[in-house]
Amino acid sequence: MAPNPVDSAVSKDNLFIPLIDFSAHLHGTPAERLTCASALLHGFQTAGFVYLKNFDVAPLTLSRVFSHSAKFFERPQAQKDELAWYSPEANRGYVAHGREKVTQLEDHDEVEALRAANPDLKESLEIGRDDEAGLPNMWPDKFDEAGKEFKEVMKAFHDECKNLHMEVMRSVALGMGIEEDWFDGFTDKGDNTLRLLHYPGVKRSMFKEKTGQVRAGEHSDYGSITLLFQDDRGGLQVKSPDGTFVDATPIEGTVVINAGDLLARWSNDTIKSTKHRVVEPPLKKGQEVGVGEDYPPRYSIAYFCNPNFDRMIEAIPGTFEENGKKYEGINSGEYLVKRLTATY
Repeated sequence: MAPNPVDSAVSKDNLFIPLIDFSAHLHGTPAERLTCASALLHGFQTAGFVYLKNFDVAPLTLSRVFSHSAKFFERPQAQKDELAWYSPEANRGYVAHGREKVTQLEDHDEVEALRAANPDLKESLEIGRDDEAGLPNMWPDKFDEAGKEFKEVMKAFHDECKNLHMEVMRSVALGMGIEEDWFDGFTDKGDNTLRLLHYPGVKRSMFKEKTGQVRAGEHSDYGSITLLFQDDRGGLQVKSPDGTFVDATPIEGTVVINAGDLLARWSNDTIKSTKHRVVEPPLKKGQEVGVGEDYPPRYSIAYFCNPNFDRMIEAIPGTFEENGKKYEGINSGEYLVKRLTATY
């Protein structure tokens, strides 16, 4: 029987995404922690997505990060272009409108054709851990004092998200019945990417005139898990078991977490990496938008989590003993570079 999470964040078309009080894991009794872990793992195994509340990142911290993100994207284009993304190995820097095309395709020429037809309507800044030799982050601190403050805020937030990543994986381990610290040696380096995202305001007619236009195309994420912090605009949709796309409506005070392709592979496909996209924002109750009117900008912050890049990824204990391993071992860093090379 399915575990009983605190609440339901999404329930439509056979897609059930639980809303879980993560304080049970962080501060609860052993029994409460196990209940939380079971609900978290079940959400990953069935929907590939969960919502967490009470995850110990202060609302003031998130407010500051969103504020600094918005101010960064207001910088002159020439400044942002000076900080351009420079290689799949680094995965750091500014990505201009239309450069990235998220998709399940892995052939570079096929991605280029798709990008030309329907570019994603967004720009981003990718930030990795700040201590990796030869792979510098592209900080705006050289421009002004605001840039220096931006750097310190984002470095601190990267570290907070790394800690949350480790706690989520500890909860997954508990749910899987393996040692709670089993994933620690795969997550302690913080080979993760903090992505600040800006979806510019667009006219409603853009989505009517260009069939298939989206703010970010249908895709699953590449790594282990993704932490997604949304503003209140909406637009994120998750693919249901029925094949429909269901709105993952923003809920104040929560983080949306989804499993990625590498965790699905790592778990011998016992965990799902579910496709999702960002589309035309849904109209709120009683709201009307004229054909010529703009949708306001959307901001979100994604923290893409990966196993340490020097680790080999083999099936997790307990997932393969009965039916065997579905995949050969793969190096975490090499896998990510391969996927990013196609995307950009």
